[in-house]
Amino acid sequence: MHPTLLLAAFAAAAAYTLTPGPGFLALLGIGAAQGRRAGAGFILGHFAGDVVWSTLALLAIIGARSIGSLVFDLLGLVCGLYLAWLGGRAVGARRRDPDAPVVQVRRPLLRGLVFGLTNPKGYPVAVATFTALLAGHARELDWHALPPLIGAACVGFLAADCILIAIAGAARVRRLYARHELWIVRASGIVFLGFAAAALADAAPGIRRALAAR
Repeated sequence: MHPTLLLAAFAAAAAYTLTPGPGFLALLGIGAAQGRRAGAGFILGHFAGDVVWSTLALLAIIGARSIGSLVFDLLGLVCGLYLAWLGGRAVGARRRDPDAPVVQVRRPLLRGLVFGLTNPKGYPVAVATFTALLAGHARELDWHALPPLIGAACVGFLAADCILIAIAGAARVRRLYARHELWIVRASGIVFLGFAAAALADAAPGIRRALAAR
């Protein structure tokens, strides 16, 4: 297996974790109210959900590739459009209520576990993100690649989690995020739009060939 494929899985997992979303915002809220230890408990619990959704995403991606290149290209098209939709919403986001109360969490680890496993956006975002970054290595995607890809994704999740734990509860980071939250969310939207462009660019040639063959 080419190292760049593992690096792509690592990058997809890290991007999935670090891009601002519900879990990211929940972590900042818990860290702001209860410190790094509580934030670490939450994000470590959330790790279980990350592993579950990324595994299901990789199963879907490799399964689509195994069925045929056209199915994989269509998956890439759908994922690209979904990421473009998410990115467009983030770029056009408006400021949320700055006076929203921070919820005290008694069991951060359990909260993170439940949050990660029940996040309805976990699976589609994981499929879209992994498809966008793995599409360039489509020929190498088979069932033998699944275990090392999951391993690389887990390393990516843990590396990103360490970064999040380091910043959770830091007063300067909280102030910076609160001051520039809207622009950070919009920047994450631009990242999603970039992933969308990559997914669509990889899917388009295969779909065009399939249409021309008819």
